[in-house]
Amino acid sequence: MTQPLNSLGFPKPPQDTRVVVAMSGGVDSSVVAAQLAEEGYDVVGVTLQLYDHGAALAKKGACCAGRDIHDARRVAEEMGFPHYVLDYENTFREAVIDEFADSYLGGATPVPCIRCNERVKFRDLLETAKDLDADCMATGHYIQRKVGPRGPELHCAADAARDQSYFLFSTTPEQLSYLRFPLGHLPSKQATRELAARYGLSVADKPDSQDICFVPNGDYASVIKKLRPGAADPGEIVDQSGTVLGYHDGVIHYTVGQRRGLGIGGLDTPLYVVKLDPEARQVVVGPKDALATRVVSVKEINWLGDGAFEGSVREIAVKVRSTRPPRAAILRPTGPHTAEVELLTPEEGVSPGQACVFYEDGSSRILGGGWIAGGRG
Repeated sequence: MTQPLNSLGFPKPPQDTRVVVAMSGGVDSSVVAAQLAEEGYDVVGVTLQLYDHGAALAKKGACCAGRDIHDARRVAEEMGFPHYVLDYENTFREAVIDEFADSYLGGATPVPCIRCNERVKFRDLLETAKDLDADCMATGHYIQRKVGPRGPELHCAADAARDQSYFLFSTTPEQLSYLRFPLGHLPSKQATRELAARYGLSVADKPDSQDICFVPNGDYASVIKKLRPGAADPGEIVDQSGTVLGYHDGVIHYTVGQRRGLGIGGLDTPLYVVKLDPEARQVVVGPKDALATRVVSVKEINWLGDGAFEGSVREIAVKVRSTRPPRAAILRPTGPHTAEVELLTPEEGVSPGQACVFYEDGSSRILGGGWIAGGRG
């Protein structure tokens, strides 16, 4: 008689299935761990120490801080499963923080949470889970893993307001076969908190983290100045013809699409940042229509769709910012990991360093994505 699949997709009882849960100390990953423990799985909780405890303890609204490590450990004690803290400070600095600083200095607008998932959580931590003889690794991300005719597929969360697909596009097919996302099907964050209360978790009412974990209060510039002394060199604010309109205290204080804080008055037409030129130390500004981008060049593409990436032009939907809904586009591969994406309706504020995520048109499936290298109207 064939053993039926358990809730994680394995043909054996939960008690014979080991699952490593990546625990940040927040309510989402805590609920995942508690739920799996209650179902009888062999749960092992792992929390990553990503930076210095002293700095972390003084900061609110961030994940993976000293307080969060304490909260994760407490949940493990409450639910009766082992919990480990791994020191990943050096890995995190080299794989995420250094690139974040260098990208800003290069005039890009990086998304470090994607690199953290790609290079730390879903690479190094996933390998640690395998070393612990776990059958799979579970996280508290709001995204769905579904098994299709060709194997595991990545799909958007049931709750569009919580969907984290933009931050997980670089998950490889091999990683996806090992990962599980137990919260992706829930209708709302409130449903997660209700589960936390039902399990009696001490973190049930804990606020969500808001900032990038190593950027207190969203102040990117102060972090970059600390990491790269001398980075905030002053320069000129110019229009698209090169006329000097004002001066700035460092390119790192600006992002493409920004309107406020330019310090340029007396003009009839509002101006926006349309380009950053770090080498010339110039912030280039222009009217709103100068932000419109129709063709986006994309690099480092991770393909999750069916069939080979190259050789086919596809009608898809894409996100060029995490806060925007997917928009209709045409995907034209230009190499094994590069493409041009034509937006059927031009988007404003497309910025190098952001992600361009691919979705199957009319479906919840994520087809992969890559990093924006540039764009044109």
